[in-house]
Amino acid sequence: MPTDETVVETAAEAAEGVIFARYKQSDVKDFDVTVTFEDGILDVDVYINAPDDADADADDVADEAARTAQDAVDELFAESDADSDANAA
Repeated sequence: MPTDETVVETAAEAAEGVIFARYKQSDVKDFDVTVTFEDGILDVDVYINAPDDADADADDVADEAARTAQDAVDELFAESDADSDANAA
């Protein structure tokens, strides 16, 4: 079972990865990725302040980043469950 800290770090890294895959880091004026994981509930909030003339819409990228963060955590738990099953066998 992943620790809460591992869950938060995994989600934040995944979200930041999406942001900087869509924008050059120097083009992003500001961004914030807030991740909490309490009582088994993951909450991811992403804010991006990107140039108005950017190719990608900041709201769309923020939504994609949040979904990707959630997917990364799902994969983390799936891997953990698979490892636990393998160790039990």
